[in-house]
Amino acid sequence: MGSIYCIMGKSSSGKDTIFKEILERDDLELKTIVSYTTRPIRSNEKPGEEYNFVSLEEKDKLLASGKVIEIREYNTVHGPWFYFTVDDGKVDINNHDYLIIGTVESFVKIRDYYGKDKVIPIYIEVDDGIRLERALKRERKQEHPKYEEMCRRFLADQQDFSQENLEAAGVNNVFNNDDDRKITCENIAAFINGR
Repeated sequence: MGSIYCIMGKSSSGKDTIFKEILERDDLELKTIVSYTTRPIRSNEKPGEEYNFVSLEEKDKLLASGKVIEIREYNTVHGPWFYFTVDDGKVDINNHDYLIIGTVESFVKIRDYYGKDKVIPIYIEVDDGIRLERALKRERKQEHPKYEEMCRRFLADQQDFSQENLEAAGVNNVFNNDDDRKITCENIAAFINGR
C-alpha cells in the first residue's frame, strides 16, 4: 500500500526545490501528483512539472466534472488565482508512493479524500527573515516582478501556516531549511525511508 507525502511550507521556504530533489532520488521511488493552478507561469517553470497551468474556463470544466479534490482561491493584487488538486486518474495509491506540494488546507482535504493513514505531512520551516530575502531575490529575477503580490503572500502565509493551524491539522513532521538544503533533503529522505 502506498503513501502520499505532502510537502508544505510558507512561500520561499524552498519547498519547490526540495520537492524536485526528493523526487529525483532513486532510493525513494516516488511519483508525483502535479497540482493545477490558474496563476501565470513564472519564467523558470515548465507546464506539467511544478503545476498544470490552466485557464479559468478549464478550471470550471474540471469542477463541473466532479474531479476536483480540493481548491483554494487567493485574491491577489492581479485578481483571483486558483490552486487545486484533481483526481485525474494518474494516482495508483495501492501500488506507488507519491509526492505533492500543498498547503495545510489542501493537505487536510487530500488526507480526507485518500485516508489519514495514506497521506503524510512534511512541513518545511524557515526563519521569516531568510524567507523574505529569498522571496525578494526570486522576484527580482522575474521578467515582470510582482512585488505587491510577494508581500501579500508573505503576510498571508503567517496566518495560513500558523502554529494553531498546523497543530489542528496534525502536521508534526517538521524539517528546518534555514541553512543547508542538502541536509534538509537527506533528513526528509531518511524519514520517508524509515516509514
